[in-house]
Amino acid sequence: MNIAIVGTGYVGLVSGTCFAETGVNVTCVDVDAKKIERLQQGELPIYEPGLDQLVTKNVKAGRLKFTTDLASVLDEQEIVFSAVGTPPDEDGSADLSYVLQVAKTIGEHMTHYLVVVTKSTVPVGTARKVRATIEAELNKRGVDIPFDVASNPEFLKEGNAIKDFMSPDRVVVGVESEKAKKTLTKLYKPFLINNFRVIFMDIPSAEMTKYAANSMLATRISFMNDIANLCERVGADVNMVRAGIGADTRIGRKFLYAGCGYGGSCFPKDVKALIKTADQHGYSMEVLKAVERVNERQKGILFEKLQHVFKDEGLQGKTVALWGLSFKPETDDMRESTALVMIDKLLKAGCHVRAYDPIAMDECKRRLGDSIVYCRDMYDAVLDADALLLITEWKEFRLPTWGVIKKAMRRPIVIDGRNIFDVEELEENEFTYHCIGK
Repeated sequence: MNIAIVGTGYVGLVSGTCFAETGVNVTCVDVDAKKIERLQQGELPIYEPGLDQLVTKNVKAGRLKFTTDLASVLDEQEIVFSAVGTPPDEDGSADLSYVLQVAKTIGEHMTHYLVVVTKSTVPVGTARKVRATIEAELNKRGVDIPFDVASNPEFLKEGNAIKDFMSPDRVVVGVESEKAKKTLTKLYKPFLINNFRVIFMDIPSAEMTKYAANSMLATRISFMNDIANLCERVGADVNMVRAGIGADTRIGRKFLYAGCGYGGSCFPKDVKALIKTADQHGYSMEVLKAVERVNERQKGILFEKLQHVFKDEGLQGKTVALWGLSFKPETDDMRESTALVMIDKLLKAGCHVRAYDPIAMDECKRRLGDSIVYCRDMYDAVLDADALLLITEWKEFRLPTWGVIKKAMRRPIVIDGRNIFDVEELEENEFTYHCIGK
């Protein structure tokens, strides 16, 4: 089976590589010639554990190819996936210009029946726009070529994307014809054999499912952060509260961790886009608007705690160590990360920032230049620091040698944004410890 995937960002490259791993012949397409050239040389534009080995393996096997020219490969394909970016406009709505440009190119050059599948996260109604764009180009050419559109949103977690793709909780597919359903059933046959759930539905429901899923997860995070902030004020422990409510099978334990806010490429963008979609249809998503407000406030919670610690002397001239820069572990993605908010606040307050992240240092330097000090490891970061802030819960941060850290720091102050440290151990080492929700 031959498919093309347009867009070699996170979704496109992971999806294309994993489809190739199941035996499909995949051509990944991108307009960025430098990116394609790097991929052809085995250099990946993103970090995802295990992806580089899979790309190399499937390129060598001839199942995975890269090109900048979609038109030149359309004749060979049965399915074309659109996995291009849908960045938020200034008003929060999703920018569909790249999605519609892919549709336009398909309409200009297709010669036989295709299933055109949107894999990007797009608002409800996008499939209709894709169909109209393709039909307009076919009409300009004066040809009548049948095609179907479909929606197949991704549910990949950065840092665990390969496992998510190969062993999914579910695969959601929105179709409008039996022919499209048959074609996509053929593609997902390896998953059906392994008894994974492929859920077929109408296209608007598939488009909505992606936004609803991410918005629900974001809601759980903001809810627990709100609860955590109240716990601090009433003397409760959010970790115990989490255990108590998570034991209820109707609630469950996942995504109930309090912290310093969510970030990344999905939750912030998708919550905004769903709010905007509702506004455009005359409805106000009050819960999600509150979710967004809570999250924006939570990204500054560690700075507020730091201000409180130094309320008598101020933050001017203080050296602050940051552990973690990416929005979550196992990725170098810093989009909407709490670290960016923290660094901005710290620099404006006159602090010196020393930072370390196992993967995201280059990405941070690309974004912020030399405005902060990039350290060689977690122990280097705390050298002469007045306070240590834990931003991202990388595994290597979980069991530090506190005796060494205390000797390196100017003052033994730790503010834990992810509640991963043992308070008793820190107190034994005479640290002043602050966390979320206790």
